[in-house]
Amino acid sequence: MFTKVLRSFGMRGRVLTLDAPISGDVIPLSEVNDQTFATGLLGQGVAIQPTGTRVIAPADAKVEAIFPTGHAVALNTVDGLDVLIHVGLDTVQLEGKHFTVHAQVGDIVHKGDVLIEFDREAIAAEGYDVTVPILVCNSVEFSSIKGSVGVHVEEMDQLIVARERAAYRVSAALYKPWCRRINRVVVKYGL
Repeated sequence: MFTKVLRSFGMRGRVLTLDAPISGDVIPLSEVNDQTFATGLLGQGVAIQPTGTRVIAPADAKVEAIFPTGHAVALNTVDGLDVLIHVGLDTVQLEGKHFTVHAQVGDIVHKGDVLIEFDREAIAAEGYDVTVPILVCNSVEFSSIKGSVGVHVEEMDQLIVARERAAYRVSAALYKPWCRRINRVVVKYGL
């Protein structure tokens, strides 16, 4: 009923898209060999088996967190998506080896800017899974998040479509601080 009232005032949920930050084959999060990602604990999204060796900004955004080790970056897009891009599984243990970071916390980046470069083959040779989970950490704000699962994407191809809840605009002030806390936890504990 509340949704119908909001729609009567023209408050429909927006449809937002997120482009691929890396080229590769898209798989569902449930197939990621890490339960933190596979269960959606940090948010909904997809994962990419990369064929590329760099992570680009999937949208105009602010860098909220980027690990000095280069294995992960958290972005807040101009459309309001809180995005976590995590290069490989357990790659924090490499302590930056095979990664080059091109952005800093607080940077305003534009769609297509290079954020991280990495040596995919060297990481895999050291025994690490190079799967790249891409999460929308504030997924609670959206009625649905759908990824392009089962296809090959190139950088900048459409990857995720998120449909905003109609009631979100009314309650955004409640959700935003909570989502920012999730990003801080991710950074603090090196997920």
